[in-house]
Amino acid sequence: MRGTVLLVALSLVACANTPPAPDWQLNAQGAMERALQAYLSGDQRLEALEFSKARSEVAKTGRVDLVARTELLRCAAQVASLVFEDCPGFAVLAADAPAAERAYADYLAGRVAARDVELLPAPQRVMAGAAASTDALVSITDPLSQLVAAGVLMRTGRADPMVIAVAIDTASAQGWRRPLLAWLGVQAQRADLAGDTVEAARIRRRMALAGETVPRAP
Repeated sequence: MRGTVLLVALSLVACANTPPAPDWQLNAQGAMERALQAYLSGDQRLEALEFSKARSEVAKTGRVDLVARTELLRCAAQVASLVFEDCPGFAVLAADAPAAERAYADYLAGRVAARDVELLPAPQRVMAGAAASTDALVSITDPLSQLVAAGVLMRTGRADPMVIAVAIDTASAQGWRRPLLAWLGVQAQRADLAGDTVEAARIRRRMALAGETVPRAP
């Protein structure tokens, strides 16, 4: 997860040509990476714990922009997993947040204004406009950024079967259970609507397999 384009775009860590990063930055980066991985893997308890650590470290700075980015990373993982809820942690900061953070929040909500598209992280700029396409989605090489873009397409009613297939393949390749089950669920519902009971049953068997948990040793 350290190489995630989304995480770099909202980075909390100093560049390599600057003095060594202070402890709060390193602690926040590590905790946020663990929180994202836990959420995408389906571990809600660990995600809440690690996110709390990350936010606490960032809050030490008193910088609204950095705390806002932390909240937005959490919301981005939710959108990637088709959890289309408000982003309350960011909402309380929105009035004081910089324009780029407000634009990204709007993007996640599926309502970014055309004038604000250039403020978005690079992987999301094309996907935010009318030129968004499956080819553009596939060209996003970072898995989380790609799933976020797919989630926004779904939220705005622009996700076709190819978008869904790309999202499933990406989540599967990363072993990210939460988004995988969410996107498979969408695929199964569409098979139901098409009357393809065989395909719907196959998808649900895959969902059952992905949802398996390893029994604990006695």
